[in-house]
Amino acid sequence: MALLATASADNTINIYSVPAEPTPNTPFKLLRTLRAHLAGVNAIAWSPVGPPYTLASASDDKSILLWSPLSSDFPISPSPLVGHSNYVYSLAFSPKGNMLVSGSYDEAVFLWDVRAGRVMRSLPAHSDPVGGVDFLRDGSMVCSCAGDGLIRIWDAGSGQCLKTLVDEDRRPVTSVRFTPNGRFVLAWTLDNSIRLWRYTEGACVKTYQGHVNQEYNLSGTVGNYYSSTNPGAGAEAFLASGSEDGDVVAWDVTSKETLWRGKGHSDVVLSLDFGRTKAGQGLLVSGGKDRDLRVWSLDGEAERRRQDLARAGSDEMDPNMGMDMDVDMQAPAEAELDLNNDQTEQDRHRGPERPEQKPAAENGTAMDVDVNTPGLETT
Repeated sequence: MALLATASADNTINIYSVPAEPTPNTPFKLLRTLRAHLAGVNAIAWSPVGPPYTLASASDDKSILLWSPLSSDFPISPSPLVGHSNYVYSLAFSPKGNMLVSGSYDEAVFLWDVRAGRVMRSLPAHSDPVGGVDFLRDGSMVCSCAGDGLIRIWDAGSGQCLKTLVDEDRRPVTSVRFTPNGRFVLAWTLDNSIRLWRYTEGACVKTYQGHVNQEYNLSGTVGNYYSSTNPGAGAEAFLASGSEDGDVVAWDVTSKETLWRGKGHSDVVLSLDFGRTKAGQGLLVSGGKDRDLRVWSLDGEAERRRQDLARAGSDEMDPNMGMDMDVDMQAPAEAELDLNNDQTEQDRHRGPERPEQKPAAENGTAMDVDVNTPGLETT
């Protein structure tokens, strides 16, 4: 069963089952709502090891909880993981699922032994709250970023800082992640840009623009697609991000061309994730400050070809596209800010004041499969 998890400032986590071949009229069934955090949930992450698959959640209550969503409504041992002295804002599992990395408003990065529930390394990483963390695909390194404008690469075993990446203007960095091939780092910055760093050389090699990001801590995702203009070609990589004008924007990683622009949210799109159903259908999930969750489907002849290959078990299928277990979505707390009217929390997720920016020009074609997930719409 493919699962979708969402988190919210109302302290809850919702778990949905994902249909094998969803359509606009296919409901996503709510399986359970997890309640144990004492404050808003900022980040969630699925362990890559299973079944059963473990879900981790990070909260403003300064704790990390572990869950087994298909078997229990309650946190599992060794929860809670405590040690941070301020809000826990970001987290990620190692590829083997035996370690967690977390970033906090206490400006530290923690490396956790998941089985023992203890801190292995406490890294005094930044001089501002840590906005994003990620593991390299082989588990040997960790990256982190913060409002101080620094991106740091860490040795996961020793805790040594191997590299510090910084743009000459030192713009605040709100989110960071390794690319699937492990050779680059993607960084979201508060200047309407996403930068691709070759971290071994400390060089920024590409900059992606077309979205609006000057105020909020946005994040995005990387996935693979088949070109509709060249269905016989192999899989190509795309980068997708939310935007403060309510759009979802996707670029071809290599050419930087804007592939499409999805319109549907009425406010800032805070977070995205990408995964595939059991039938192989590619889904992009977006969460917004409008308290809506939207699911976008990769469609067209090229995508149907890929699905046919997936069903047949063809060797042509790219191994990086095999996200056929759980679709993990991180939905920061702003998704319910209007409902809670918590100005302090809202300010905490914003960057420094910036001049007003006009929305980016529309281009590309939206994939307009929009599933209004039960229980998340607020009227």
